[in-house]
Amino acid sequence: MNNSNLLQLSVVVPIYFEEETIPEFYDRIKKVLVTLEPEISHEVIFVNDGSTDRSLLLLKELSKKDKTIRVLNLSRNFGHQLAITAGIDNARGDAVVVIDGDLQDPPEVILEMIGKWKEGYQVVYGVRNKRDGESIFKLVTAKYFYKFMQQLSDVKMPLDAGDFRLMDRQVVNALSEIREENRYIRGLISWIGFKQCGIQYDRDSRYAGETKFNFSKMLRFAFDGITSFSDKPLLISSRMGILITICSFLMMLWLIISKIINPQSSIQGWTSMLVVILFMGGVQLISIGILGEYIGRIYRETKNRPLYIIANKLGFHDAGKTTEQ
Repeated sequence: MNNSNLLQLSVVVPIYFEEETIPEFYDRIKKVLVTLEPEISHEVIFVNDGSTDRSLLLLKELSKKDKTIRVLNLSRNFGHQLAITAGIDNARGDAVVVIDGDLQDPPEVILEMIGKWKEGYQVVYGVRNKRDGESIFKLVTAKYFYKFMQQLSDVKMPLDAGDFRLMDRQVVNALSEIREENRYIRGLISWIGFKQCGIQYDRDSRYAGETKFNFSKMLRFAFDGITSFSDKPLLISSRMGILITICSFLMMLWLIISKIINPQSSIQGWTSMLVVILFMGGVQLISIGILGEYIGRIYRETKNRPLYIIANKLGFHDAGKTTEQ
């Protein structure tokens, strides 16, 4: 943490079709941030991730009336994790808070995070006690996904902690050096290390609108998390292949011995044999698919394309420039 008398806090807010929540979010976040003044000044960086509703228009209006509001307008939808990355890369604060703009994560928790930051913690992440407004399916899948990640990953990640967190400038600088395309930011921050702690809070239901994080995006996010921090799926598929090979060899021996003992007997069990063949074929396809996921990620990383492209900036000193990162 910067030891100067005047500190700055940057708040990064990814926005994707949130025209209904932006006014209320702005009111609540400002009420929180002004209580930190004059000791801690602030900037709020909204990242418009390809929204085509009135989100960008509302953000432009906010930036005109409030000099602490910055707007990054991405050239298209790059996804939640890359929108967060763009905001973090352009943040200038001694600490950076990442929070979604749907008001599920209460902005008031930021004050507790600041308190922990002052105590010397360099990462303060929010741990969700309960999650209002979410389906049973999402609650169950999220619960077991985090446990699954704990088992697979060599990096220990906190359970039920999302992207809502505060990061010290030293952590932000370290994160900015990591430019991999398939980003799982909460995992990257755990991998970086430093002194970290969690704050428990109750997650609210959405203030307005519907979630944009559908099942296919959830599945892709889960794949990114698993493949970014573990190669154990490859190990599991190879061990399964060894086990099936051994079973197949033992079955072959049994068929040969049975034929030698009783040459006149016909081999029974064609149905079960077909089931076994189909099972082995399925395992092979799954294994090839897992291997393909890793190879696809290697392929995308080797192209070294920019993670995102900024169409224009508002509220920054270099506003109006098109930026690639």
